[in-house]
Amino acid sequence: MICFLPVSFRDVRQWIILLAFMVLVNCNASVKHKTPNCTMVKAYSQEHTYKHPWERVTSASWRKFADPENKRTLSHILEVDTLNHNLDSKSGKLYTTRAITIHAPGPWFLRKIVGQDICHCVESTVVDAQTRSMQLATKNISLQKYVEVEERIRYDPHPENPNEWTICRQETSIRIKPLSTLASMAEKIEQKCVEKFQQNSAKGREVMERMCKYLEAESSSRGISGRL
Repeated sequence: MICFLPVSFRDVRQWIILLAFMVLVNCNASVKHKTPNCTMVKAYSQEHTYKHPWERVTSASWRKFADPENKRTLSHILEVDTLNHNLDSKSGKLYTTRAITIHAPGPWFLRKIVGQDICHCVESTVVDAQTRSMQLATKNISLQKYVEVEERIRYDPHPENPNEWTICRQETSIRIKPLSTLASMAEKIEQKCVEKFQQNSAKGREVMERMCKYLEAESSSRGISGRL
């Protein structure tokens, strides 16, 4: 089928938007005709060693969103609200659920098609102080028709130096749903999403390192005050 585009579309951005919209329509039509599911998945993992004890690193994780100095670095985070906070008296595990509002992931033209600049996510956290383990799972609950992102982070004592270091393992999967009928565009969008998430992860580590140093200084200050 030959499609004639209006000659007024001279702006390259408008051409890209129109092309992406056409792919979106075609993919939705294929779903109606029960063709294979239009889904592509991009996954990656990262590890980082914090040269701070597990207790300090996990405290930094709790406090990183609340510190005013971190808001400029974590500018993609718009709002964080605690929905649930429960300590299991039998197991001693702490369960927490938080709602996180962020800037919508992906390149600008995907946000243009979706019609939203923000994305709502839910973060579930389990902390086991006895085994010194902290696990976080975050996924988006809006824009799921277009993209699904799931992130898992785990903080454990580092096996080489469990009393002084903490290892952070992060796994992220990104599913771009309606654009996989045009593989080249889907791959570019996924790659843009990955690059953005990796940049945000780097910012998160920067904030965590800063918070750990702050907590270390705070602890030293208390120790000095206690001896006076």
